[in-house]
Amino acid sequence: MSETVQTKDMAEYVQVAPGNYVIRTGNYSLNSGLVVGRTKAMVIDTGAGPRQASLIYRTVRSLTKLPLVVVNTHSHFDHIFGNAYFADNGVHDFYAQRNCAHDMAETAKLQRGMVADTEPEMAAGNGPHTGIKVPTKPVDQELTVNLGDMPVKLFYLGRGHTDGDLLVGTPSTLFAGDLVEQGAPPAFEDSYPRDWVETLRRVSSLRHEYDVLVPGHGQTVSDAFVRSMWETMNMAVRQAEQASRETPGDSTKAIPILPYGPLQSRALLKRLQTPPR
Repeated sequence: MSETVQTKDMAEYVQVAPGNYVIRTGNYSLNSGLVVGRTKAMVIDTGAGPRQASLIYRTVRSLTKLPLVVVNTHSHFDHIFGNAYFADNGVHDFYAQRNCAHDMAETAKLQRGMVADTEPEMAAGNGPHTGIKVPTKPVDQELTVNLGDMPVKLFYLGRGHTDGDLLVGTPSTLFAGDLVEQGAPPAFEDSYPRDWVETLRRVSSLRHEYDVLVPGHGQTVSDAFVRSMWETMNMAVRQAEQASRETPGDSTKAIPILPYGPLQSRALLKRLQTPPR
C-alpha cells in the first residue's frame, strides 16, 4: 500500500492498488474512490455538497485528466450531494443501483437539512452546484464498466444499510460503501437489519477475489473485520428479537444488552419493527 498523501487545497489520498485510490475528506470521514483506467476514470461517491465535492474533484484532477464517470454507492446525502458539482464539470454518466436512484429522486431534497453545518449552500439549495443530480445509469443487474484495461464490476448483493447498496469491484479492490463502515457503529436508520446480516456474509464470501476492501468511512479493512461486523449484527438482531418477544410492549428494554450505543440500538429496534416494503 502506498503512503498517504495530502497537499494544500487537496484531500488526503492513498493508492491502495495500481490505479486504485481512496480519497479521504474530513467531513463525515468519507471515503471516495478513484479508479483510473487507460481511457476513463471512475469516481465513487462525491461528498455532501459542492464544498466537499470541489476538494474531491481537485484531488482527482491531480491524479488524472481522463474523462470521468461517477458511481453512487447509496442514496445518503454524504455520498450523493456532490453529484451536481461533477455534472457541472463535465461528467455525464452517473451510476447507482436502481433503488438508490429511485430513493434519490424521492428523498434527496428532504436530506438537505442534514448538511446545514458543513454545506450551508447545499442545505438551502441556493448557489452554484447545489442541484440534486439523480443518477442517469440505474443498475439492475451486474454490470461491467470498462475504463480501458481496467474492468470495474458494479453489483448488488441485497438489502443492508439501505435497499440500494451498490458494490464496486476492480481486479484488486472492493469499494463496499456503507455496507461496511469502520470507526463508527452501523447506521441503521434506513437499514434492513436481518437482510444486512446476510449481505455481509455475502461480502465476506468474496474475500479471495479482492486484495483490498474499502468501507464507506474510516480505514481499509480485512475480511476479519467484515466477519466481526456481521457476527455482532447477527447477535444484536437475535437479542433484539428475543427481547421483543419477551416484552412486546417495550422493546427498548433490550437496549442495555445490545452491542451498540443507545442511539443506534434504538434505530435497530425501530427498523426491526418496520414492515418490509
